[in-house]
Amino acid sequence: MDNVSFKDLENKVTTYIHNPDDLKRIYEAYLFADEKHKNQMRKSGDPYITHPLHVAIILAELHVGPDTIIAGLLHDVVEDTNVVLNEIKTKFGDDVAGMVDGVTKLTNMKFTSLEQKQAENHQKMLLAMGKDIRVIVVKLADRLHNIRTIDAQSPEKRERICKETLEIYAPLAHRLGMFKIKAELEDRSLRYTDPVMFKKIEEDISSTNSARLENIDHIIIEIKKYLTDEHVSDFEIKGRVKNIYSIYKKMINQHKEFEDIYDVLAIRIIVDTIDNCYRVLGLIHAKYTPVPKRFKDYIAVPKPNMYQSLHTTVISGDGLTFEVQIRTKEMDEVAELGIAAHWAYKENVTYSKEKEQFEIASKLKWYADLLQFNEEDKDESDPKKFVDSIRKDILTTSVYVYTPTGDVIDLPKGATPLDLAYKIHTELGNTMIGALVNKRIVPLDYELQNGDIVSIRTNKNSQGPTASWLKIAKTTHARHKIKSFLNKQNKDVLIDSGKRQLEEEFQNQRIYSYELKDDFVNENFGKNNIQTVEDLYMEIGKGTLSEKTVVAKYIGVVKRAKEDIIQQSIAKFNRNQKHISETGVVVDGLTNPQIKLAVCCYPIPGDPIVGYITKGSGIVVHHRDCKNLTTLQNERLIDLMWDTVINRKYPVMLKILASNNNQLLAEVMNTFSSFNINVSSLNVKNNLNLETIIKVKIMVSNLAELEKVITNLKKISAINEIRREGL
Repeated sequence: MDNVSFKDLENKVTTYIHNPDDLKRIYEAYLFADEKHKNQMRKSGDPYITHPLHVAIILAELHVGPDTIIAGLLHDVVEDTNVVLNEIKTKFGDDVAGMVDGVTKLTNMKFTSLEQKQAENHQKMLLAMGKDIRVIVVKLADRLHNIRTIDAQSPEKRERICKETLEIYAPLAHRLGMFKIKAELEDRSLRYTDPVMFKKIEEDISSTNSARLENIDHIIIEIKKYLTDEHVSDFEIKGRVKNIYSIYKKMINQHKEFEDIYDVLAIRIIVDTIDNCYRVLGLIHAKYTPVPKRFKDYIAVPKPNMYQSLHTTVISGDGLTFEVQIRTKEMDEVAELGIAAHWAYKENVTYSKEKEQFEIASKLKWYADLLQFNEEDKDESDPKKFVDSIRKDILTTSVYVYTPTGDVIDLPKGATPLDLAYKIHTELGNTMIGALVNKRIVPLDYELQNGDIVSIRTNKNSQGPTASWLKIAKTTHARHKIKSFLNKQNKDVLIDSGKRQLEEEFQNQRIYSYELKDDFVNENFGKNNIQTVEDLYMEIGKGTLSEKTVVAKYIGVVKRAKEDIIQQSIAKFNRNQKHISETGVVVDGLTNPQIKLAVCCYPIPGDPIVGYITKGSGIVVHHRDCKNLTTLQNERLIDLMWDTVINRKYPVMLKILASNNNQLLAEVMNTFSSFNINVSSLNVKNNLNLETIIKVKIMVSNLAELEKVITNLKKISAINEIRREGL
C-alpha cells in the first residue's frame, strides 16, 4: 500500500517555496484533487490521489514554480472526473488551466506509428501542441510515476506503454536534458519490452561489477593522488554505472557483447572552472594512454540539450580501459537535471506564464544565442526591450509543419509557404509557383498552422519573386532573399540598358575605340557616388545620368594634357630609379619614400592601389575603390604598384552578415584555421532582425589568398553576405 501523503509533498515544496499564499494555493489544489478523485482507485489498489501526489513530488524535486506544482496535482481531474476546465480556471487561474488542458490533450494523443521517423516528428509536434513547455515537464512526471507503478497493468498494456515511453517520452526527456528521468524511464520500460536482454545485462553487471568497481576504485584513488600532486584543488571524483538501456542500445546498434562495452563503468571528475577541465584532461592524457578517436569536446560544442562535458577513453598501465568525463559543477547539474538545473523557482519574483516559459525554453533551444545577449546589442538602448522582442517573435510564436517527406520545420507564427520555401533552400523559393497544404492548393499568403503538411510547387522557368512577395513573407530570411533576387534582376537590366545607350552615343560622336576605367568614373563622378563603370552604366539606365555628359567628359579628359603638381616634382628624380618600401609598395622615382598603408580600406597585394601625398606624413596607400578617396584632392594622388615578391602578411577587415546559428562562429573559425589564417580581432553582435554580424580582422598574404578564404566562407549555409570594410 502506498502511504504517500500531502506531508511528503509539503516537505519537498517548503525547501524552496516559502510564500504563505503560494503554499496555501498548493494545499487548496491538493484538497480539490483529493475531493474530486474521492472513491477512485488505481489498479494497484491505492487511492487515486496518490498518483497526482507523486507527480507533484517529482515536479517539486525539480524546483518548479507553484503553478506547475498545482497543475501536477490537478492534471487528471478534467479527464477522470466531472470537473470542467472553466472550474479550474476560476479557482486556480488561466495559467494552471492552460497546463491542465495541455496535459489532457497530450494524454489523449494516440500514437498509431512508432517508427523512428514518426517518433521524431511526434516529439516536435508534442512540443508545439503543448504551447507551454511546462506541459511537457508535467507529462514526463506523470509518465514517470505511471512507469514506476506499471506492474499493476496487464502484460499487453505494460508492453504498449513501455514501448511508447521508449520511443516518445524518454527521447523527450533527453531533448530537455533531463538525464535522471530519461534513464529511469528507459530502464523501467526495457524490463517489459525486452525482459530477456534486461535480465541478462542486469546479471552481467552484477557478476562483473565487483571486479570492475575494485579496479575503478583503485583508479580513482590513483587519480586523486595524481591531481593533488599536480596542485589541482577543489575537485571531486566519482564512478558511475551506465544505465541498463544505454548498454542495451550499444549492444544492439554496434553488435557488441557486454564484455566489449568499455564504458559500463566510468569516472567523472568535477572541477571548479572550465580552464581546469582542459587542464585535468591534459593531465589524464599525460598519465594514461588515450584511445584514438574516443575524445569528444562537448564543452566547446554543447549538445542540443545543453549537455557539456569532456569525454575521453584511456587505458591504464595494467590494461584497464575506462571512460573519463570532466566537467564543472554547473555542467554536472545540467547533465543530471537538464533545463531544471537552469530553472529554479525564485521567491519574490513575479512569474507570469510567459516569463516562466521563457526561462525554460530559452535554455532549451536558444541557449547559445542568449549567451550573446549578455554583451548587449550596441544598437539597442533598452536591453530589456531587446530580450522581450526575442521572446515575442520567436519563443512564444513557433509553429511546426511537415514536409511531404516527413521532416518537421519550425517557423514563426504567421509564416507563409513562402517563408517555408526559402528556409529550406533559396532556389526553392526563387522558383516557387504555388503551394499545397494538406493536399489543397492555398494562396502564397496562407498562414501556416501546427501540423500542416506543406508541398512547395516549383517551375525552373519561373520568372522568380516579385515585389509583392515582400509583403507576403514574414521572416527576415525570406525577405532578404527576395530583395537580393529583385536587386540583382533590376540591376542587370539597368546595366545592360545603360551600356547600350552609352555605346550609341560614342558612335554618334564618331568615337569607335575607347576604354572606360573605374578610376576615370571615380574621378569625374565619384561625388555623385558613382565609383565604377558598372555604377555608371546603371545610373545611365536609370535615367539619372545623361550618356551625353559622360561622353563629353571623356573627350575633355583625353584632349587635356594635364601635368599636375605631383608629376612635376617626381620628374626631378631619375625615372628609372626604383624603391620598394617595407610595405611591399613600389614607388618609381623616389629613393626613400615614407609610406604607410591606409587603415580605412586595408589594401593588400593584388588590390589596385593609389598613393595620396599628405602634408608632412608621407604617402598613404589606398585601395582604388576606397570610399574616402572621393574626399581627397585629386592633384595629390600618384600611381603606385606592388612588388612581384613580398614576404609578409597584411591586415584586412571583413564584415560577415549571417542568420542566427549556434554553430556559426565555430564554422567561421574552423575555415580560418584550415587556411592557417591568423585572426587579430573579432567582434560579434546580433541586430534587431536576429541577424548575426561578425567583424573580423585577419592577416593574409595577398588578394588571391583572401578570395580563396571568402569563397570557402560562403559555403557556410548561415552566411548571407561577406564584404570588405571600407570599399
